Amino acid sequence: MSHPWLSGAVGSMDDAALLQPEGSKSAFVYTMDVITPIVDDPRSFGRIAAANSLSDVYAMGGKPQVALSFVGMPGAVGLEVLSEVIQGMAEKSIEAGCAVVGGHTIKDSEPKCGLAVIGSVDHGKAWTHTHARAGQSIVLTKPIGTGVLAQALRATGDVGDSVLAAAVVNMETLNKDACEVGLALNATSATDVTGFGLLGHLFHMAEASGLCVELQPSSVPLLEGAYKAASEGHIPGGSKRNLLYVQEYLQKREQVDPVLLQLLADAQTSGGLMLSLDSDQAQLALERLPGSAIIGSFFSGKPGTISFS
Repeated sequence: MSHPWLSGAVGSMDDAALLQPEGSKSAFVYTMDVITPIVDDPRSFGRIAAANSLSDVYAMGGKPQVALSFVGMPGAVGLEVLSEVIQGMAEKSIEAGCAVVGGHTIKDSEPKCGLAVIGSVDHGKAWTHTHARAGQSIVLTKPIGTGVLAQALRATGDVGDSVLAAAVVNMETLNKDACEVGLALNATSATDVTGFGLLGHLFHMAEASGLCVELQPSSVPLLEGAYKAASEGHIPGGSKRNLLYVQEYLQKREQVDPVLLQLLADAQTSGGLMLSLDSDQAQLALERLPGSAIIGSFFSGKPGTISFS
């Protein structure tokens, strides 16, 4: 059912709902996300869950304002663990300048937590999947590989201290700076890289904007240990499904290392932003966002097609 406040400019797979009340100087960004544990440390789990939830607001060019928390925990888990999870979510919310004003906690067979977030964005200036332009560069602001590393950790119990530490830092890092840089450099469209993997989210942007993508696989930054984990077969089921989801839109896939191709479809938790920027602005983004990379560009053609170069 349509509503007069709902924006018609968003793509069907956009990152959040966008409401634009008449007469308001701001639009409102609404989103909710909940995850299951990807690390053993409960406070880190809470920080990652919060960063993951807040990311969808940043992906719309918005600023998180207020949130409600949700936590599900087995009855056998002590209150000290629950307290640590909630504290972790609070830490990231405070860092984002987002007030957690309430929430809900239930007993559940599997731990899970997340936030329902309301953000704001200047009226008419929200990023959506629909506004990428031909000729623009695609900037990825975080390396990928959290899905295969989490799978390897579950399978082996040890991926190496430095590998795990780098992945945790990556997931706990807010997309706040990436959003601010994108706004300063006049990005026209964005998404965050989460459950559909880089290829899936890139397909959503391209299709909604009526464009094709030329992707440079070798330019995509990978987390330490991710290629090794993927080459050893630690591929989550969701990542395998992601590759099937986009396969008919991929051109020249035979030119890509099969391990790298699977990583490009790897389902991420609290991944970075993909920003569509004019080429000169994209170079400035690399200077302002350590670890970011230009991974390809948009061009005219059959909507949603991704060609490898």
